[in-house]
Amino acid sequence: MSSLKPYERNSKRIVIKIGSSLFCSVQHALDLRIFEHIARQLIQLVEDGVEVVVVSSGAIALGMSILGLKQRPKALSLLQAAAALGQNELMNAYSRFLQKRGFHAAQILLTWEDFTERTRYLNAKNTLTALLEYHKHAGSKSVKRIVPVINENDTVSTDEIKFGDNDRLSALVASLISADQLIILSDVDGLLDENKSVIPVVEEITAKIKALAAPTQKKTCVGGMITKIDAAKIAVESGIPCVIANGRRKNIIQQVVKDPSAYGTLFLPKKGLAARQRWIAFGSKPRGSIMVDPGAQKALLNNKSLLAVGITGIEGDFQAGEIVRITDIGCREFARGKASISSRALEKIKGGRFHKEIVHCDDIVIL
Repeated sequence: MSSLKPYERNSKRIVIKIGSSLFCSVQHALDLRIFEHIARQLIQLVEDGVEVVVVSSGAIALGMSILGLKQRPKALSLLQAAAALGQNELMNAYSRFLQKRGFHAAQILLTWEDFTERTRYLNAKNTLTALLEYHKHAGSKSVKRIVPVINENDTVSTDEIKFGDNDRLSALVASLISADQLIILSDVDGLLDENKSVIPVVEEITAKIKALAAPTQKKTCVGGMITKIDAAKIAVESGIPCVIANGRRKNIIQQVVKDPSAYGTLFLPKKGLAARQRWIAFGSKPRGSIMVDPGAQKALLNNKSLLAVGITGIEGDFQAGEIVRITDIGCREFARGKASISSRALEKIKGGRFHKEIVHCDDIVIL
């Protein structure tokens, strides 16, 4: 497809998410050979001049193997214990295989707070940018060659261990560093249609597309196709093409970079939001919701600020400067924005005349 050629030419910065399902056999044993298979492809990309960031699951699965657990623990303390053990094993595996070719793995552990707080968000971006600077000198023997490997800090990130996954994290990282492509590798060939055939290209993520997804049945991981589609939505809304592909296929990464729709499912990008808009829309976890009437909704859709007079309800406890959902009277979210006052203060003035914007138009993103 001629429309895909620009992705091949412009994919100079790629985020690759590696799912823990790649590490686990049917008997729940861990197959570390996949590391060598993946590492060889990562190194080849860097040597070809591509900046590569890896988002890797597997810490909890590796920890479960060490602890002899067959089922994913429900107790938070056991999950954190498994993560603490497994993260060390995970990075040792990456380091071992990367160092065979003279590369080093840089460990970066992130939590929601690193995205929610703007200063920490920018610090994470600066750290990754500094590490990627070494890619430009990958051919020089005097410069250390580095591959950043990111995982969620499961030992302290309680909410994400219970509900989260690294699919979303990979999309947020891709948005954070303005990647040219996001590749999500799992043990599936892509998104399947009703006839169990791979859908090569998805132009828009609709309710019908989401209905094709099903949650995972794996006993060592969370997520499944649903979370991958959610991640793809973040990517494409940020202007980044996303591919879901089978990581066990030979040379799959090079194949996907060369022809994104031939070896998985390609989600086509939209125009894309500016960096700060991406942070408001996806990078920060909303702390509450503001419900508005039809008049206020129409005004917001026409790039106006949100005023107190149009607010009909508030949910959650948020402070000034925090991100909130903006919903219609049916509680359907259609925008996100940065509140200028707290929820407690807003309760006193909602529906009335107030001179200050509750959410300025420059701090609103229509979803």
